[in-house]
Amino acid sequence: MKLEDVDAVAKLESEIFPTPWSRESFCKEVEENNIAYYIVAVKGSELVGYGGLWHVIKEMHITNIAVKQEYRGTGIGQGILTRLIERAENDELVEIIALEVRRSNFRAQNLYRKYGFFVAGVREKYYENNREDAYIMFKKIMH
Repeated sequence: MKLEDVDAVAKLESEIFPTPWSRESFCKEVEENNIAYYIVAVKGSELVGYGGLWHVIKEMHITNIAVKQEYRGTGIGQGILTRLIERAENDELVEIIALEVRRSNFRAQNLYRKYGFFVAGVREKYYENNREDAYIMFKKIMH
């Protein structure tokens, strides 16, 4: 992700999530956060998805993965997740990848399980908009 992608990313974020990150948050991620790594998925000239992670010592934490509604189920989310996992596998220090996912988001949970993630716990009332619980999911990285 580059700074010129931020407007499209923030627009997509606000279309998908009930409590979206702000444009300013994404600018800080791109310009200032030296532990952040973000990628975008583009089809033609249209930004159709993005994903990001933070690298904190032995852990990579997936912060978000988003795909435009009309492109879901086409492999774009899977491609983003695969690239993020590859990033972790290519870093010898990384032992796990972690993320939170809504308890009700079965599609995302199934994708994560397909790639070796497992539920390790629950963050109760994690999401601000409706106080829904989040599953904490982990994937162990084997080098």
